[in-house]
Amino acid sequence: MSNAHKSEINFLVELDENRIPEKLYWTAKDGGVEMEESKAIMLSVWDSKAKESMRIDLWTKDMPVDEMKVFFHQTLVAMSDTFQRATGDEKMSATMKDFCEYFAEKLELTK
Repeated sequence: MSNAHKSEINFLVELDENRIPEKLYWTAKDGGVEMEESKAIMLSVWDSKAKESMRIDLWTKDMPVDEMKVFFHQTLVAMSDTFQRATGDEKMSATMKDFCEYFAEKLELTK
């Protein structure tokens, strides 16, 4: 019998009467996170049978647009880091980072 450790990450979404997210909470007990409130979640899952990604993108109706822009930028930067670690493709990772710099510049996120 395997002694495999299992870990859970949970999301709780409170919806208004129109099924629009009002509150988002997440829990990752192994990471010390318990019912932390968030304003946005982007989750991608790879379906290896269908060979496609499935996504859940949620944000609360009070998520400020300026914070959403920063959230997207930081997510793109993290994706370029993850891409490099997962594939070892430094050239494409650098290209992705260049785009992230361009993205931040065009949105005037850099000060």
